[in-house]
Amino acid sequence: MKKFLNILALTLITIAAQAQIMTPVKWKINLLDTGTPEKEIAFTATMDKGWHLYDMDLPAGGPVSTSFTFETLTGAELIGKPVASVKPTSVYDELFAMDLRWYGGSVTFVQKFKVTDAKKFKLAGEVEFMACDDESCLPPDREEFAFDSKHITMTDVASGTVNTEPATEEPDATSVEENPVAAETPVYASKPVQTSAVSDKLTEDVDLWAPVIDEMKSYGDATLSATDTSWIFIFLAGFLGGLIALLTPCVWPMIPMTVSFFLKRTNNRRKAIQDAILYGLAIIIIYLSMGLIITGVFGASALNDLSTNAIFNILFFLLLVVFAVSFFGAFEMVLPASWTNKLDSKADSTTGLISIFFMAFTLVLVSFSCTGPIIGTLLVQAATMGSVAGPAIGMFGFALALAIPFSLFAIFPNMLQSMPKSGGWLNSVKVVLGFLELALALKFLSVADLAYGWRILDREVFLVLWIVIFVLLGLYLLGKIKFAHDSDLKYVSVPRLFMAIISFGFAMYMVPGLWGAPLKSISAFAPPLYTQDFNLYESEVHAPYDDYEAGMAYAKRTGKPVMIDFSGFGCVNCRKMEASVWTDPKVKQLLEKDYVLITLFVDDKTKLPQTIEIEEHGKTRKLKTIGDKWSYLQRSKFGANAQPFYVLLDNEGQPLGPSYAYDENVSKYVKFLQDGLANYRLKGKE
Repeated sequence: MKKFLNILALTLITIAAQAQIMTPVKWKINLLDTGTPEKEIAFTATMDKGWHLYDMDLPAGGPVSTSFTFETLTGAELIGKPVASVKPTSVYDELFAMDLRWYGGSVTFVQKFKVTDAKKFKLAGEVEFMACDDESCLPPDREEFAFDSKHITMTDVASGTVNTEPATEEPDATSVEENPVAAETPVYASKPVQTSAVSDKLTEDVDLWAPVIDEMKSYGDATLSATDTSWIFIFLAGFLGGLIALLTPCVWPMIPMTVSFFLKRTNNRRKAIQDAILYGLAIIIIYLSMGLIITGVFGASALNDLSTNAIFNILFFLLLVVFAVSFFGAFEMVLPASWTNKLDSKADSTTGLISIFFMAFTLVLVSFSCTGPIIGTLLVQAATMGSVAGPAIGMFGFALALAIPFSLFAIFPNMLQSMPKSGGWLNSVKVVLGFLELALALKFLSVADLAYGWRILDREVFLVLWIVIFVLLGLYLLGKIKFAHDSDLKYVSVPRLFMAIISFGFAMYMVPGLWGAPLKSISAFAPPLYTQDFNLYESEVHAPYDDYEAGMAYAKRTGKPVMIDFSGFGCVNCRKMEASVWTDPKVKQLLEKDYVLITLFVDDKTKLPQTIEIEEHGKTRKLKTIGDKWSYLQRSKFGANAQPFYVLLDNEGQPLGPSYAYDENVSKYVKFLQDGLANYRLKGKE
């Protein structure tokens, strides 16, 4: 028992020590021996939830493709190329401006080959791959494989076969990897295990590469698994959508009507309150069921594909424009009256829970023309979560906001007396929603525009249209624009005045964006900055060094601390940090004047002058590219492998504080830099 506890404790310590190293892709490489000359190698990759592996042969300029290199091929010849077992997911990526393909869950690549000489048979190589999730990408990694005559048998003679005798030794199991598979959990070494020859090739200053994992932990550094709070955002977005729906002309008049329906059903006050609460629950159940059904029919991955599909975005753009035109009063969108009349009669003729359900369903149908665009937009947003629960969570928030008032007004009917009566103000709400729907529609058209490369909705065109829309909205709120169904506006109320000020102010805020200002608050909606033809913005921060040791040498000569930015060409969140955090004046000043900034791209494919062999976790690995070298530096010295990853060092390569990962909070980032600078100065006084 004591031995078991010791083993368990060591296991937990090992797992804790590896908290920053992620291995979301596990490989299993098997040789499938049929006994005939033609055989297969199966490369099976299993991804952790939320992670994906890129497909083979992606276009140039994109992330690293999965590739299979056969460095040794003796006594055999390949037949064709590797073939994937499943169809990849194809999604348009705005950052790379191209369609990307990837696999989630599990995929097997099969490479066929023919043995021509069983005695001389030897096959070895490696798989290069890159894994990403919604927030970060890991540097390219490799998995090696090797097979020889011990792993095959021959019963048939291949054309040109020199030897047909079966191998004298059978493989012990179906798994025939010479090297351990990636599923094994790596263990941190206290320092890189290197021979002197390897050290000479890797660096002339071994101390700069010495691990500082324990030192960083002493600062309280602990990269925890990022909690996915997107479900909170979806819930709040749904709840806000439900509150907005309450103010629409389709839903507002239903409040007194439905409350009256329940109060006249019984003289028992307690029973009326109970029925009203059940009615609210019925509304929630109906909308929640809709979310679950949509997810069940399409699946989370299909919803995510739809959210980035060009044709779907065009259709949704047209749908929102139609809804906006309807909200402006050009025509009225209503469902067939026979549907609602039939449900009304069912609600009146039945009793108990069934009548309450039919009444709730009547509300859903009657309000569809107003709630439809809100629900549709919500579901598109929920789809981007890539989670099965996304649409259900969003619909739950929407239904909750819609159901609470109906239940409260039934419990406290005197509250109805203080409610504003239906009238012209409801039509004004509808028109305001029309302007917002029109602005939102442009976002979906922008996705399609980027997908097809039309370049008709570049960033400046998009901003011009948004500026015009919000200026017109402000004029409408002040009564300067009037639609056919609007009542006469005798005076401008205080709420309308403040809403007009907000609309005009927002329009003015976007004006500098026409000359390249980043407009951080709408960066999620506007097309990327690279689509803008005219850009006067010069606040970007660029690292003066992309070589670790060269940057460290300069910092030592000038007496400045160092910030290392482990980045990647395919790292979306790295670009977000550079655009939204580094451009802040305080951050920019600290990075350019007080620090020596070194950016190391872990996916740089530039070949090293010569391959460097290193020993890592008891396994020999080959560093072939500059990206391999910087990725190894990040793993071995800092115990992390995700990007973006920022670390502050003194001139001896020792940390000045904890690391910093993806977090767009500028004040936190400024504090991170200032604390490191203060620690550097304290060390200088010692």
